[in-house]
Amino acid sequence: MAHPNPNISEERPVIRQLDEGAINRIAAGEVVERPASAVKELVENAIDAGAHRIAVDIADGGKTLIRVTDDGCGITPEDLPLALSRHATSKIDGSDLLKIHTFGFRGEALPSLGAVGRLSLTSRAAGHEAAVIAVSGGRTEAIKPAALRNGTVAELRDLFFATPARLKFMRSDRAETQAISDTVKRLAMAEPGLGFTLRDVSGGGEGRVTFRADRENGDLFDALHARLARILGREFAENALKIDASRDGIRLFGYAALPTYSRGAAVAQYLFVNGRPVRDKMLTGALRAAYFDFLSRDRHPAAALFIDCDPTLVDVNVHPAKSEVRFRDPGIARGLIVSALRTALAEAGHRASTTVAGATLGAMRPEAAGQARIYQMDRPSSAARSAAYDAQAPGFADLSSAFSGQITEPTAVASPMPEQAEPVEEYLPLGAARGQVHENYIIAQTQDGIVIVDQHAAHERLVYEKLKHQMAETGVAAQALLIPEIVELSAADCARLLEVREDLAAMGLTIEPFGGSAVAVREAPAILGEVNAGAMLRDILDELADQGESQMVQARIEAILSRVACHGSIRSGRRMRGEEMNALLREMEATPHSGQCNHGRPTYVELKLADIERLFGRT
Repeated sequence: MAHPNPNISEERPVIRQLDEGAINRIAAGEVVERPASAVKELVENAIDAGAHRIAVDIADGGKTLIRVTDDGCGITPEDLPLALSRHATSKIDGSDLLKIHTFGFRGEALPSLGAVGRLSLTSRAAGHEAAVIAVSGGRTEAIKPAALRNGTVAELRDLFFATPARLKFMRSDRAETQAISDTVKRLAMAEPGLGFTLRDVSGGGEGRVTFRADRENGDLFDALHARLARILGREFAENALKIDASRDGIRLFGYAALPTYSRGAAVAQYLFVNGRPVRDKMLTGALRAAYFDFLSRDRHPAAALFIDCDPTLVDVNVHPAKSEVRFRDPGIARGLIVSALRTALAEAGHRASTTVAGATLGAMRPEAAGQARIYQMDRPSSAARSAAYDAQAPGFADLSSAFSGQITEPTAVASPMPEQAEPVEEYLPLGAARGQVHENYIIAQTQDGIVIVDQHAAHERLVYEKLKHQMAETGVAAQALLIPEIVELSAADCARLLEVREDLAAMGLTIEPFGGSAVAVREAPAILGEVNAGAMLRDILDELADQGESQMVQARIEAILSRVACHGSIRSGRRMRGEEMNALLREMEATPHSGQCNHGRPTYVELKLADIERLFGRT
């Protein structure tokens, strides 16, 4: 052996009891990974204390100072020493670890922070005097009187000074500050009824406010929508769909963005269970599955989803930082997310993201050389616009008869007619076709703007939805293999694959055990033609290991349907008659998901008249 085995020794190892300081530092290593972890624990304590306003001050990325001030119920002087003891908590009595209604319950955060940093707690409960207690590197000082109106101030300085090795693994101040900001924003999303302030006081003084969210008013959805607009931006709020569904004691609510408002990475996915921010593989997999048919693999949905359920249905004590959870029946939670999101996306119909129009207008605007001139002009009346349509530029009228549909007003009749109720004008969300340009784009006029439609992308989506509907009604046709293909797997992989064989059979892939750890593939989806069964099964197993579920077979089937739809749709370069263009617009309005193509790109762009007028300097 090149190196001696460290586990081989002539002396028998001796079991010894670690001292309290070492125990607390080990616990801190599990609970407090970085400054953002300390902020999370302290802010959650403030929320559990019933605070209405929470202020967080940090310096140097939280390495030298973290101060959390709240107006909660406070701690009495008699309980301050106990608050710094391990496994001492006011949030549970220990009789049932499944009925947890608070963020914290282990009683480890404060003693762990005091073991690796310099922590002081100043608090005042109603009917008691204020007091302060400090602990530095695990050594607790005596309680002293303090001046405080109400609530608690938790101040942590010099994090990890007692464990210098941990400091070497800290990232830059900017990166740590960003992580703290993300943590505070996630907690603020879950509590729209509370006010949050994050201030960077590096260098001393008052510092600067980097994030502020005042208390939101209104009902649950109004307050949540306003809070999400403040944190995630106005564009997310404008393009988000309201989600509210329940199943078997689990409620899902929140907002999910349209597919055309997708991101290049999974950075805008926020999931909460009973108000607790979590990063759970099963939940993110369900979110991805809901958008599976609308986004390409390099695009990711944006959503803020909240799951509320009885605490006995979910175990939050499966991760040291409580960032993961385990549901008693994960299938119910996953199915609820997928079905609720797909229902909301279907109800959105042809709607597309408003950011598409914004990007279009941005591409049209020239670079401003200086202060733009503002031209004050009156908007023409509807009669003037109608006259303008009748007197188009030479040649346009001829084109319109061949390639565009027109909205004609009924002519006046000379003879007197009996009085009738005025006809109600039909509302056309995508307007009426006015023309076709470059034999690929349909120009339609709406009540307050214009719509530009990519005829090929739009019709491709319509054909694709029809093919999917037909497949859902008739099922996936399976083709029996002349000679069943035997695939050798490990015992664990074989068992995992057989657990989902009913789901695979629904997609036309029939497998059976073949003795030992082998499986026999007897049928494959007919639409796939000749398949490499072994490679497909291994791809399915990879997805099962990574996401807990597999959509490999469905993805391949729908990819072929997409290609069929592409070849069967209206091609670019084809001239369309007015009635054809209007028929396409009406079908888009009636078909779910027609606002984006099979790859998540928009099928149309809508420009409001006010936006167009701004392009030309009108007011």
